[in-house]
Amino acid sequence: MDTVLKDKVPPHNLDAEQATLGALLLDWDSMSDIVTKLRPDRFYNLQNQLIFEGLISLFKQNVRGDTLTVINELTKLNKLDQAGGAAYIAGLTELVPSSANIDYYVDIILDCASRRDLLKISSEIKASAFDDSKEAKLLLEAAEKKIFDLADSTSATQIWTMQHVVNETVSLIEQRFKNNSQLTGIPSGISKLDSMTSGFQKSELIIIGARPSIGKTAFALSMMQEIAIDKKIPCGFFSLEMSYQSIGQRLLSQVSRIHSNKIRKGMLSMPDLQKIQDAAGKCYSAPLYICDVPNMPLLDLRASARRMVSNQHVQVIFIDYIGLISVENPSANTWENVSEISKSLKALARELDIPIIALCQVARDAEGQEPNLAQLRGSGSIEQDADVVLFLHRDRKIMDEENPVQEAKCIVAKQRNGATGDVDMLFFPSFTKFENKVDE
Repeated sequence: MDTVLKDKVPPHNLDAEQATLGALLLDWDSMSDIVTKLRPDRFYNLQNQLIFEGLISLFKQNVRGDTLTVINELTKLNKLDQAGGAAYIAGLTELVPSSANIDYYVDIILDCASRRDLLKISSEIKASAFDDSKEAKLLLEAAEKKIFDLADSTSATQIWTMQHVVNETVSLIEQRFKNNSQLTGIPSGISKLDSMTSGFQKSELIIIGARPSIGKTAFALSMMQEIAIDKKIPCGFFSLEMSYQSIGQRLLSQVSRIHSNKIRKGMLSMPDLQKIQDAAGKCYSAPLYICDVPNMPLLDLRASARRMVSNQHVQVIFIDYIGLISVENPSANTWENVSEISKSLKALARELDIPIIALCQVARDAEGQEPNLAQLRGSGSIEQDADVVLFLHRDRKIMDEENPVQEAKCIVAKQRNGATGDVDMLFFPSFTKFENKVDE
């Protein structure tokens, strides 16, 4: 098979390349559109590459391209002979009757170029697989990134007219009016928070900070119940601290509203068991996907997140929590590692075009006080990279029969595209769930 492929000429279409160049020489006004889609290296033939480079050079100088000007430009660049000479360039306009089908010709060139890129990447991946000096997971990450980068590079630059912008915007507004919803993103289930953020938006990195045992995981699970179980929105959860069994128990406790200790110890009545079975029925078909690898390497997390989006079509990802993500750089200090993690998570949110919600601990001096941005662990980079920063705050009251619910607060400390402020909530310690506080 390798021998057969070796003897094959890489995918290309010389007729489409010549027709594109000929069409540009006939209709220079097309150049402003084509230059956003096509690069010289997308041409297979070297002569055609050089001619297109000459056309780009003319375009940058605001000189109208035609047979004479491009021959003159290539002569100045001392590339005329390499480009096939004056006779070859003059003959290009005779190969195409008009410029009407230039977009079709360009699509053929780009399709062939993408196929050549795939062949090149495949060869590089194959060669790297024999490199024993690198771990297999590093090779997989590099291979995956090359494929994703190739997919991104094929997207053309778009310039939208106001007619298109207005039509799309009005259509979106009408859709929201029909749905009678103010949310444009993923709902959290906390009404006032959703009102302030309009839901968690695509490509955003959202940080949830709090001291240990305040309820970061409980808050994340409360939101996931709303997202995956109630709204059936596919959701991914990276649990670096708790096992999937523990997550399952806490979700069943939340949904059934049965005390978590009773579930953990198995001290259940028949009515309790029935409620748990009903809750299990609701959770069973929920599009919630859990990865529970402790101290997960950042490399593996990114790769797993890509697969979740590609295979399970998840629309939001939770990470519990940033401090437990490991980085392949043991010599770096903590601040550098946190900085690398936060920048990588923000880049991942943009790449996957989904919100990523990451939990984070705050400094010890926040104990008993409302936390602030300066108290985030590795605050400089996290605060800079995050689009939204939320803090949880509540008193550590001892739960008893007279105090089954506690007041809590979600502090919107940063929102790049919206307002900041406080959101009052209720916390139910018995089944570790945050809920809306209804105004009296």
